Amino acid sequence: MQALVTGGAGFIGSNIVEALVADGHRVRVLDDLTTGYADNVHADAELVVGEVADEDAVAGAVEGAEVVFHLAAHRAVLRSVEQPLATDSANVHGTLTVLKAAADAGVGRVVYASSSSVYGGAAELPTPETAPTWPRSPYAVTKLTGEHYCRVFAELYGVETVALRYFNVYGPRQRPDSAYAAVIPLFIAALRQGTPAEVHGDGKQSRDFTYIDDVVAANLAAASAPAERCSGKAYNIAGGCAYSLLDLLDILGGILGVEWRADHGAPRPGDVRHTRADISAARNDLGHDPKVDFPEGLARTAAWFSNR
Repeated sequence: MQALVTGGAGFIGSNIVEALVADGHRVRVLDDLTTGYADNVHADAELVVGEVADEDAVAGAVEGAEVVFHLAAHRAVLRSVEQPLATDSANVHGTLTVLKAAADAGVGRVVYASSSSVYGGAAELPTPETAPTWPRSPYAVTKLTGEHYCRVFAELYGVETVALRYFNVYGPRQRPDSAYAAVIPLFIAALRQGTPAEVHGDGKQSRDFTYIDDVVAANLAAASAPAERCSGKAYNIAGGCAYSLLDLLDILGGILGVEWRADHGAPRPGDVRHTRADISAARNDLGHDPKVDFPEGLARTAAWFSNR
């Protein structure tokens, strides 16, 4: 199989690339390297440097592909609050560009990286895909818009599409040195350095965290599941359990053998209070079940940072 992974030099994308190469597939990566890194890309994959909103770059990258894993995006909620126009260009126009190129090139399926942020803090926990969507940040709006484009392209243009709503992905290769870094690598870095962890709010906000290996497995399942079950639909991809930020610090402190401290600041604009996913639809339609529980995933992640 020939696969294109947009954003394949980033955290999630590069892990998908590794899995595809290991399974013997031919892989091309399209990434502008603004947040991804060329050395993340497997040596046996082809790297094309270009922007996902560039029609010519995307058309060239899609050529010959049988499946596209579309992960290229401006990802951080805070970044989207600060840079809504750039986020829209990359996430909305970029997704439309990928879908149009896929339709023109006869690509069989596009697997789209969406986000749990589309729910905007759902009242129903665990949250099924049928829950109302109420985006609370420009990032969340762009991800939901991408889902609608995927559904429309499945209905009108014959491109099979599957959208995956990720819940707080973490694991090896996630970087702590970005202004918009995710909480787990930031907490690991702080605890290893003996400095207070920066907590936005009281730390009792909870998240459904998803280990990277389970996200990779979900993408591979979404690429091959029967179209009559999944095309044009969106699925929660999560661990299925919720932990507060204070729980996270307790578990990490035990893994690293340190006493943790926290500096509490103001809540971040656009953040929601609690997330927890109902993952039964992905189990039923995609045949996907998470395998790595949260303490085990944190232990693997902490070990990776210690061995860097």
